[in-house]
Amino acid sequence: MTRSPSVLVVGGGATGTGVARDLALRGVDVTLAERGGLSSGTTGRSHGLLHSGARYAESDRVGAEECIEENRILRSIAGECVRDTGGLFVQLAGDDPEYFEEKRTACGTVGIETELLDAEEARERVPDLSADVERAMSVPDGVVYPSRLVAANAADVEAHGGTVHPHAPLEALSTVEGWVTEARLGGAVDDTVEVDYVVNAAGAWAGDVASMAGVTVDMAPTRGVMVSVEYDGVDPVLNRCRDPADGDIVVPHDSEAVLGTTSVPVSDPDDYERADWEVESSIEECAAMLPPVADSPVVRKWWGVRPLYAPDEGDGDRRGISRGFFRLDHAEDGVENFLSIVGGKLTTYRQMAEATADRVCERLGVDAACETATRTLPGADDAARLDEFVDRYDGQGPTDRDVVGKRE
Repeated sequence: MTRSPSVLVVGGGATGTGVARDLALRGVDVTLAERGGLSSGTTGRSHGLLHSGARYAESDRVGAEECIEENRILRSIAGECVRDTGGLFVQLAGDDPEYFEEKRTACGTVGIETELLDAEEARERVPDLSADVERAMSVPDGVVYPSRLVAANAADVEAHGGTVHPHAPLEALSTVEGWVTEARLGGAVDDTVEVDYVVNAAGAWAGDVASMAGVTVDMAPTRGVMVSVEYDGVDPVLNRCRDPADGDIVVPHDSEAVLGTTSVPVSDPDDYERADWEVESSIEECAAMLPPVADSPVVRKWWGVRPLYAPDEGDGDRRGISRGFFRLDHAEDGVENFLSIVGGKLTTYRQMAEATADRVCERLGVDAACETATRTLPGADDAARLDEFVDRYDGQGPTDRDVVGKRE
């Protein structure tokens, strides 16, 4: 039996499910295929930060603007998929005060609200902050629970006539005279599907998917470690106010804090070293901001791989690669009905999906506007229902394991 979806979306992380939801809401017949459980790739192995954009304000104005816009949208549509914690950028003794001022000024230019706090005021908000904290500024950071977010998007895909297939790895694409005609899905599907259009939203694995269509997408992935420790003494996200480096962020959960992270180039997103020094460095550096985490019991540790796109990237830790996203229409490469969406951040997944769906609809002749910025995700205000969605799609990932399914 051969099924005939109009659009096949490959990749069941935030971007892929976001694309599938956007297309389904526009009336497009869409099928989503993910090789594992949903959110089992980069999305579910992140630190779960809902970016305000402050991290990029002085170095990437466009990226910062994207973050604060999507931050506000997610707060309005995602309910229990996010948590409004706020955030602090803290300056320690020895950190460059000019960098602090540059970031604060850039936030104002971008439209990111900040509040300047002296050391005493900062410790009123986080009593365990280091005595080396000289000042801080508050920003509207927050926390994302990735498995809930992805599962809610997937549920809306199916509610609007689409199909979602976890555990259905893409095995092959067939192209004829510059058009992808069929996709072979293994695992739970074990079938060939006819396609009118294919969206490659495979993240760090986008290069592998692209090669099946005979085109090149040069990814430059990096690995980063996250360490979750027992600690409930911090409410806002903590960011070290310095150039991005190892161990410069603490993300609060209910009774844990996630410490991160590192940036080490990898050549294979499935097969890479997981080095003890990364764990040790992240704990040590985060403890410079928040000393108690140095002695807090480690609950779990995990690595994720960033889906960075940089066709001209050389050696180095790749921290300088843009965290913006890139929409690659492969009609320019001779494959008319194939598009890759790469790069970006969890916070901007919806915007990435909108840009992708706009192009797909243009190619398919579909005249329908995006609705995802104003339409609330299903189950958004019901944590129990969201967690049922996670179970339905075998949502995976250690980032929010201490929260999802832990309802009283």
